[in-house]
Amino acid sequence: MSFKVFDRTRLGLRPLAERAHELDRSVFIFPEGPREPFEHPAIPRIAASLLRAAQQKRAIIFFCGAHVLRQGNGPLLIDLMQRNLLTHLALNGAGAIHDFELALIGQTCESVARYVSEGQFGLWHETGRINEAAKAAASSDMGLGEAIGQMIEEERFPYRQTSVLAAGYRLKVPVTVHVAFGQDIIHEHPNFDPAATGVATYRDFLIFAESVSQLEGGVFLNIGSAVAGPETYLKALAMARNVAHQKGEVIRHFTTAVFDLVELGEDLRQEAPKSDPRYYFRPFKTVLVRTVADGGQSFFVPGEHRHTIPALYDRIIALARESAP
Repeated sequence: MSFKVFDRTRLGLRPLAERAHELDRSVFIFPEGPREPFEHPAIPRIAASLLRAAQQKRAIIFFCGAHVLRQGNGPLLIDLMQRNLLTHLALNGAGAIHDFELALIGQTCESVARYVSEGQFGLWHETGRINEAAKAAASSDMGLGEAIGQMIEEERFPYRQTSVLAAGYRLKVPVTVHVAFGQDIIHEHPNFDPAATGVATYRDFLIFAESVSQLEGGVFLNIGSAVAGPETYLKALAMARNVAHQKGEVIRHFTTAVFDLVELGEDLRQEAPKSDPRYYFRPFKTVLVRTVADGGQSFFVPGEHRHTIPALYDRIIALARESAP
């Protein structure tokens, strides 16, 4: 049976200049800028593990949900990349969209309630250029994140210096974008090519898996991603351990951490029972328990990303300076 499909050519896109934006560059937190104080006992231990991983040239991987960038942490992540203290940054599709828009116009985010009522939510012309980057990636050897970063950097977007995607392209640090079809506004657009995007985002998954294969002695942080982060990490780790096992090697001794808002309680060493709603919070059972059960260590830091990530950044930089010759 052949089912009728929606005809995207009927859609009316409008320019970003007509959109009311909810965020602008004023949210950015810079390395030397002001920030709200935050403390948590896990942060010094995570920072120490991260610095040790950097000294041993092991993988330091952050998987960040879009709110991490929306709360202004992009400049801090870029600085860590520049210092070789972040070797791989992974984003979901929404994270890439916010980074792209901030680099292009210095603003991002729209009122879902307002624009879904008007039938205009997500249908903004310039943002759809990400789909052109996906097509370029699919016809080359680039992943989606690199292709978007190349567009931002080489077309000299006005605010590219605070773009994590452009920084990854410029510094040759992988910034991968992990897309789920139908979840991002640019999938509405008439120029969306699912085949090209599939090739590009899957290449990013393989780049991510290669980074995870270097995780022995390293660090993986899941920051504000309830599903994409833990699930992508889980599959990549299974692949990496499969190959390591065949070579008589292990990927067991590494540090993980979850930064999120969910209250998980005191006992984080064993997963919650299926009768407990926390069982279904994937970062808990996957990142904090199952994947470090045979030799790793894990930490949970609750709080707003605009508080927790700057606090982690500051501690990492302080330790790096203390250990410098």
